[in-house]
Amino acid sequence: MLKHGILGLLNYGDMSGYEIREVFKDSLNYFWTAQTSQIYRELGVLEKNGWIVKQTIEQDGKPNKNICSITNEGRQELQHWLATSKIDMDMHSAVLMKTFFMGELPIFESIEFFKQLNEEYRAMLENLQQTNASISTYQEMIPDKKNALFWQMTSDFGKRMMQLQIDWTEDCIQRLEKLEDEK
Repeated sequence: MLKHGILGLLNYGDMSGYEIREVFKDSLNYFWTAQTSQIYRELGVLEKNGWIVKQTIEQDGKPNKNICSITNEGRQELQHWLATSKIDMDMHSAVLMKTFFMGELPIFESIEFFKQLNEEYRAMLENLQQTNASISTYQEMIPDKKNALFWQMTSDFGKRMMQLQIDWTEDCIQRLEKLEDEK
């Protein structure tokens, strides 16, 4: 999936690895995390597959810069991936795995776990509230402005998901506090 995210970004315009990392951090990172090393490793795979080409730009006093461009084959791969109806619905959640087995801990520790989660979800929601400004900035850089509508829909999903998780952690805390009071 990371490869398709990178192809999607390059479909908007040519970028260096550093620029891809920065745009990734400002946009995709809210729902798909990737380390810098993963991005650069994937760029190598994309180039090997013929989906991107790199052009080296020499710079005075700085390391040379590689500018990546999507190829026609890369654009076809992106289009194929977007048009494929099969969606991976596998769910992996460390939070839910821990929650499932949380009965092994004292209730007060479980309450603290959910309070910490609640704080983290609130911080993420606050960060997601800033995405509208990023969307406006990046929208100005691309020719097809309708893409920003899809970016906004993705951001809205993230905000709703964070709010759902905030509500869920608050419910978990209340239920555990009630259980603790009954002791």
